[in-house]
Amino acid sequence: MRSPAFVGAIGGAIALAGVGLIFSRPDVVALALPLALWSLVVVRPPRGLNDERVRVRPLPDEEVGVLSDEIVVACGAEMVELEIVQSSRRTRRVVVPGTARVTSRTAALHSGPVESTSVTGRLLDGDAAVVGDEWRPVVQRRAVAPPERALPALPLAPRLTGLHGSHEGSRRGQGGDFRDIHPFAPGDELRRVDWRATARAARRPGELLVRRTNSLSDASVVIAVDTADDLGEVVATWGTDDLERSGTTSLDHAREAARSIATAAVATADRVAYHVLVQGGRSVRGGTGSRHLARLVAAIADTGQSGDDSRYRRTPPVPHGSVIAVLSTFFDGAAAELALMWRAAGHRVIAVDTLPDLDTSRLTEPQALSLRIVLAERDEVFRDLAAAGVERVRWGADAAVALGMIARARTGARR
Repeated sequence: MRSPAFVGAIGGAIALAGVGLIFSRPDVVALALPLALWSLVVVRPPRGLNDERVRVRPLPDEEVGVLSDEIVVACGAEMVELEIVQSSRRTRRVVVPGTARVTSRTAALHSGPVESTSVTGRLLDGDAAVVGDEWRPVVQRRAVAPPERALPALPLAPRLTGLHGSHEGSRRGQGGDFRDIHPFAPGDELRRVDWRATARAARRPGELLVRRTNSLSDASVVIAVDTADDLGEVVATWGTDDLERSGTTSLDHAREAARSIATAAVATADRVAYHVLVQGGRSVRGGTGSRHLARLVAAIADTGQSGDDSRYRRTPPVPHGSVIAVLSTFFDGAAAELALMWRAAGHRVIAVDTLPDLDTSRLTEPQALSLRIVLAERDEVFRDLAAAGVERVRWGADAAVALGMIARARTGARR
């Protein structure tokens, strides 16, 4: 379509020519000549004006928490008007040549999946006399990895069933602490013979005694994340999409907790599985090693709020004798029901409360009363979980200390 500049140029040329003829002013008529010639040049729009070629590609992050994308424009028009939306909250309008590269940098306020850059625009030609149609947005989606918090120790299951690892197991094997002194039997190694015990306690000539030890086992850790809610520190922003003023959200805490637990478990050679508690949610089967940890971090960074309120239909598969960390705000009873069911099946369940510290400064009196009611209901859920033997950890600055205390208490009781 033609822009208002084209109509203005024709009107201006006619007006100047008319005034010059009426008042016999050739200089005024001469002023209308450039406008008339320009209108004749741009009267026919060039072909392919709407054949835009714009793409967005991610750039390596130069700073922590800053997302960089490059917008590459390559088309036959003279100029391109771009509308750039950064992280769904800031809009910029720029006019660039038909062939250009624009770098977009935006701060990532939250972890998880984000639309780092969304670009739409239209082509301009003939000194902006002809304007192309606005094209569909070109979106660059990124998965921002959460920060990692060091966890010195993780709780263990009451009975370890793995064959390899760094935890003290209950079966006879190698690598663990002293188990007992036993008569030599077929299959025992000669290097295990305890000559002092043989000289002291052998009952008949030729009898050998061997020193037996416990095996070192690995644990199975399952991380289950409830994505039904994404609640920020500022309670006044609940129910809105204002992630700029919401502060740290519950899913920010959930992703940080999931990555920290996964990193600590993999560091001790434990098997880690990851499940998103939503219908059709992503799952990562149990595994160990640095490559498995990279898969876990990618899955955690790609975990966002579920698009609907549909509850999962099938319980995620959990290995026997696992330690299950259920990450949720526990406002919805579905996560608590799963935790109770897993606890009844004999697993050790840790309820990780991901609700951040709340800011209630901008609430009205009815809103404050409603918040007190839902928090009271949540406390009742935690009482039911504690009565069933589910341990609670509130994710925050003292989460590592709380997990360490739980791990030491249970380890001491098991020994």
